[in-house]
Amino acid sequence: MVVCGCCVASWRRCVVVCLRLLFLLPAGLPVRSQGQSQSDNKQMDNITVRQGETVFLSCSQGDFVTHTAWLNRSSILYAGEDKWSVDPRVSLVTFNQDEFTIKIEDVDLADEGQYICAVQTISRPRTTSVHLIVQVPPKIVNLSKDLVLNEGSNVTLMCLASGRPEPAIVWRMISPSDDGLSSDTEVLEIPFITRQRAGTYECTAANDIAVDTQTVELTVNYPPSVSEGSDVGVTLGQRGVLECEVDAVPEADFEWYRDDRRIFSSFDGIEIENAGALSKLTFFNVSETDYGNYTCVAINKLGSANTNIVLYEIIEPTSSTLLQEQTAFENEFWEGPGAVQDGNSGTSTMFTPTCLLLIVVLQLLHKF
Repeated sequence: MVVCGCCVASWRRCVVVCLRLLFLLPAGLPVRSQGQSQSDNKQMDNITVRQGETVFLSCSQGDFVTHTAWLNRSSILYAGEDKWSVDPRVSLVTFNQDEFTIKIEDVDLADEGQYICAVQTISRPRTTSVHLIVQVPPKIVNLSKDLVLNEGSNVTLMCLASGRPEPAIVWRMISPSDDGLSSDTEVLEIPFITRQRAGTYECTAANDIAVDTQTVELTVNYPPSVSEGSDVGVTLGQRGVLECEVDAVPEADFEWYRDDRRIFSSFDGIEIENAGALSKLTFFNVSETDYGNYTCVAINKLGSANTNIVLYEIIEPTSSTLLQEQTAFENEFWEGPGAVQDGNSGTSTMFTPTCLLLIVVLQLLHKF
């Protein structure tokens, strides 16, 4: 039993030595000899790489190297030419007397941390460490949905994003116009929203690597507001059109009335045409009974509004009325105030203004 105990003890010592040579220590660090100096441990500059890229980790070997390994925290990636890592993204690039280089493809956030190149020489071990920093482009992970709400409601828009470095969040209104409404935090508060604040809002998440942008659409419902109607004059027998324009969300339905009687399309030669915010009431052949007062009513689920429009008659002048108007104009022009007529001859009508004209001309000539 004593002999067996010695065999077991010898076997354990052998295992410990092998593990030390392969740097399999709980902390993932190589063994130091008591005579090892601080200069044997080198700290390289941090390596910064973007998520998804490839990184190369390299260290120099030198003469009289017996063992070499690349470690990540407590895991051995490569021991010499032997791959210990089961990660297919890790591979050996160069292994010779001068250089020991591995590469990691498609770097992810989990790859961030300290990497150690441990070299065992005949005299003592040395280590070279580097810290890998993984940058992640911003990504908006939680965004408010498109909203439909009534005018006067309070609105809260939320935008959450991930990324390294931590992205900065900016909210702003971009459509229909940038009115200066913005926020540089994850939350945008809009109290008592008005119809002017309806539109497209943009959330931007940005860091040193990239920018991610998404939008939210706000629809604000409000009751109809009808533009004041313009009265229309039409000649008897001609075509006449009454127009009614409304501003409303959601779109309004139109109704036309003559006094208290509702009018429908194709009724007594009348046609009603609705197109979005505009309604037209068309008379194809205006009659005497068509003249009068009309009411346009616009209705949606939040209310209604109306306006009155008068269809009135325009009397076209006839040939006789035109002649009478022309004669009256000529008499007024030639006679003028203070004109004298003898009542017997039409020549006096022309004589008086002619004499006056001659007198004015003579006075002008006399001045020159």
